Amino acid sequence: MARNVEIKARVPRPGRLLDAVLDIADRGPTVFAQDDTFFACPNGRLKLRMFSPGEGQLIFYRRDDRTGPKLSEYVIASTTEPEALRGTLTLAYGAVGRVRKTRTLCLVGATRIHLDDVEDLGHFVELEVVLTPEQTIDEGQAIAEDLMRRLSIEPAQLVTCAYVDLLADLARREPDDRRLD
Repeated sequence: MARNVEIKARVPRPGRLLDAVLDIADRGPTVFAQDDTFFACPNGRLKLRMFSPGEGQLIFYRRDDRTGPKLSEYVIASTTEPEALRGTLTLAYGAVGRVRKTRTLCLVGATRIHLDDVEDLGHFVELEVVLTPEQTIDEGQAIAEDLMRRLSIEPAQLVTCAYVDLLADLARREPDDRRLD
């Protein structure tokens, strides 16, 4: 499986962060929409990422839900029929959530920096330090921590879980929030 070390953080001022990212980026920005559907999966996470009606990716990954730079192991398979695959996987495993976002991608060396505007959640940044087979997790964590420092990402901004989990938490709280009105 491919590996990366990653962090996710809330972004209070996305324009300011984009400027900081562009100052250090080797490539980018590239902006595109993503529509991710998550499926029940007992030993990790399985999602179908749709870019367009004719382009998508099935992604399986494992990652601990904790703050700070953490290892993610993943496998990606491309598809030209994402809607048909979404329907098949929903029938077979059950869909557990959907995340729609606009992503701005920049690259700093082997690190993918994602500036995400997530529907119903707001603005986030993800750092994905793509590891070579020879690189250690510690090396990836050091790169992520250096980029966090360079981009002024504070530990208090870090998010432990996936967007789909944040959306599920929001949905669970909404009925309670409405009762307070």
